[in-house]
Amino acid sequence: MAAAIAAATLALTVWLWWAGTAGLSGDKLVTARLDALRTGLSFGLGGGGLFALYLAWRRQHSTEVGLRQKERDQEDVARAYELQREDSLAKRITELYTKAVEQLGSDKAPVRLGGLYALERLAQDHAEQRQTIVNVLCAYLRMPFTLPDATEGAEHRESAQEREVRITAQRILAHHLAPGRDPDNPDATFWSDIDLDLTRAILIDFDLTRCRVREAQFSGANLIDADLGSVTFTGNAWFDDAIFTNRANFGDVTFTGRAHFVDATFTGSVRLLGATFTDRAYFNRATFAGNAWFDDATFASRANFDNATFADRARFLEATFTGAAYFNHANFTDGARFTGATFIGEARFDKAAFTGEAQFDGVTFRQGVPPEIEQLISS
Repeated sequence: MAAAIAAATLALTVWLWWAGTAGLSGDKLVTARLDALRTGLSFGLGGGGLFALYLAWRRQHSTEVGLRQKERDQEDVARAYELQREDSLAKRITELYTKAVEQLGSDKAPVRLGGLYALERLAQDHAEQRQTIVNVLCAYLRMPFTLPDATEGAEHRESAQEREVRITAQRILAHHLAPGRDPDNPDATFWSDIDLDLTRAILIDFDLTRCRVREAQFSGANLIDADLGSVTFTGNAWFDDAIFTNRANFGDVTFTGRAHFVDATFTGSVRLLGATFTDRAYFNRATFAGNAWFDDATFASRANFDNATFADRARFLEATFTGAAYFNHANFTDGARFTGATFIGEARFDKAAFTGEAQFDGVTFRQGVPPEIEQLISS
């Protein structure tokens, strides 16, 4: 490149020296040749400067290419290290998970308890594993179980120990499904967006007070002394064919999705005081053997109590039915109190049976008083 610039400079100078001075003489010849020499040298210097700039650019470009390649090499090393770390972590999680699940299959209660706590730690440390581990805990609670009886012996002791293991599993679930005092700033131990599948499970002293659950499946479950007060179900909740043994508390519960209690049986009293049903509520063919209290409950959509049986007192004081309310063929054996209730949508009590006292004082029927209720009020 330098030789080419020198040759071009020489050629330009020679051409200007001879061709540019042809026919001149004296001072004009000297001046013209000096100008030619000056022009040639300027061209040479300019070309040299351009060549120097080119060389500088080449060096800079080469340096930048080298730096970029070095950065890519470092990124490749970091990526390989990260993949290796993730692979090691995944293997470690799998090992811990497998060992904990194996502990749950032990015939010794303390070993099973250790498996539960190991799974809890694993879920707390790795959020992506929480739903899977909750599924394992629910599957354990769905396993067949015989309640301990009053007799003594090895079978009684084993059943009593297994009951404690199951109660521990329930408490782990309740602890991590509770967002704490401020749901907008939940506790670090809260596991959000969790589904529960406790179909046909036997749940003893089941307490989910102030918990937050997404989809919940309790169909066919036996809930013994259940407390679900102030629970928020953000998805559908299924309690079809469930048996609530002894008391059941649903005070201030919120069902954001549908609430299904079709064919459910409440052997003791049930409290749904202040309950909120945002979507449809189904209590078709439900059996309430004890007191059933729905005071201040809000049914924002359809409420269906068709063919429900209320063997003891039924109370719907100040309850609000925004959507249609169906009590067709419902059987109220020991009194029904709807004092102060509001029926904004259609209210149907076709062939409902009121064996005991029925109170409808201060009830508001926006769509008109049903004939059966009008007959009760006037009699």
